Amino acid sequence: MLTYVKIGFDEFHPVSKRGRQMAPKGMGWIIVDALDTMILMNLTSRLTHAREWVATSLDYEQDQEVNTFETTIRMLGGLLSAHYLSTEFPDMAPLADDDEGAAGEDLYIEKARDLADRILGAFESESGVPYASINLKTGRGIPSHDDGGASSTAEAATLQLEFKYLSKLTGEAEYWHKAEKVMQVIDDNGMEDGLLPIYIYANTGHFRGNNIRLGSRGDSYYEYLIKQYLQTSKEEPVYEELWDEALAGVRKHLITYSNPSQFTVLGERPEGLHKPISAKMDHLVCFMPGTIALGATGGISEAEARKLPTWNKRKDEEMQLARELTQTCWGMYKVMATGLAAEITHFHLDEPPLPASAHHQAPKTFDESKYAQWSQDFLVKNNDVHNLQRPETVESLFYMWRITGDVIYREWGWEMFKSFMNYTAVEEGGGFTSLSNANTIPPIQRDNMESFWLVSISFLLVKISSNLQTFVPASQLPLILNAG
Repeated sequence: MLTYVKIGFDEFHPVSKRGRQMAPKGMGWIIVDALDTMILMNLTSRLTHAREWVATSLDYEQDQEVNTFETTIRMLGGLLSAHYLSTEFPDMAPLADDDEGAAGEDLYIEKARDLADRILGAFESESGVPYASINLKTGRGIPSHDDGGASSTAEAATLQLEFKYLSKLTGEAEYWHKAEKVMQVIDDNGMEDGLLPIYIYANTGHFRGNNIRLGSRGDSYYEYLIKQYLQTSKEEPVYEELWDEALAGVRKHLITYSNPSQFTVLGERPEGLHKPISAKMDHLVCFMPGTIALGATGGISEAEARKLPTWNKRKDEEMQLARELTQTCWGMYKVMATGLAAEITHFHLDEPPLPASAHHQAPKTFDESKYAQWSQDFLVKNNDVHNLQRPETVESLFYMWRITGDVIYREWGWEMFKSFMNYTAVEEGGGFTSLSNANTIPPIQRDNMESFWLVSISFLLVKISSNLQTFVPASQLPLILNAG
């Protein structure tokens, strides 16, 4: 795979051993997204090659349309995470090139600033809500080619951690103000119980439709609320208030329980909050349990947080919800033949669906016999059986282990790691591939390695390795983790 790093392919197809560029000269999509992983895993030689490519070959002066959100979280976020880790934890994958006073000290910041200045053009809409795409060379924002030209709410509101951190590093307030304005526009729309439709028009700043979900196009808006609050040392309480309101709305409108085993389900309201609930959970929703725990404890351990005068019954309930949803997300893995979750899972519900206040008790363990009763709650449709190596459940397991100290989350992480090794590892050191069908053995391989898989693997290895677990304090996680 090192050959592909030297070339700088944006896509890697591990089965066919091929690569492809997403832009004329490439953007280093995999390299940049994996910089923090290389540092966390102390891969000094690999990091040396990657930094050399970034320094000599990474060039954003390309006539290419790119997605505003993906480019921000993977490329800008990758560069900023690498800067943070290399400066705050210099003993991890130490390189002389980025030492204070060295010629390459500001490499990651210089590249990040160049990219961010181009992305800023996406915010030049009448409302300040960013367009879905941006032309790297011209800096011109481009409306979505689908969805009536609307941007997705998650994508418009999942740029703030990166732009605010860059503002802190450079002293340039524009990055902060552009990102903050988006949140103001969203808040000014008004929302019922803190929950938002999944589309927003860049020109008007108004929402499109009534679809409410924490899956695709809705997910990371909610994730970035509590992370913005923690990132800014709790100096922007409006984000804690928005998070608390949204979480209360989730409990009121989106939580129900499956039949017959009563797993906690975080569903959708595709026609609005006053229409029927859909018992559908994208794998993307599995960011939520870890994020709930992060919000309840503020990033410190649960044991420490419980000693604070701010701990109350609501936080107890939030931690219980985090535990229940983590178990549901883990069940989405256990129910599949390979032990790797489908992209989307549906659940059988009572009729009418149970309210969040209903008494419920899911099984404490997963009986692995073929026809175990718990597995009847889960329904995976034929079009949804693919596994894209997504990091959301891994992230939640990581948070839950670090915050609760419960070894079960570490053990589940180890099981997940073994499933990835058994069913996605490609022969001859080719890397790891996503799967077109994860519910059959042998699985049907997709011949593509997502760049966020390298985030997943770093979460898993940091979590299951006793040697790596002390690298990054939980209280600093919001500063470096951008898995949105």
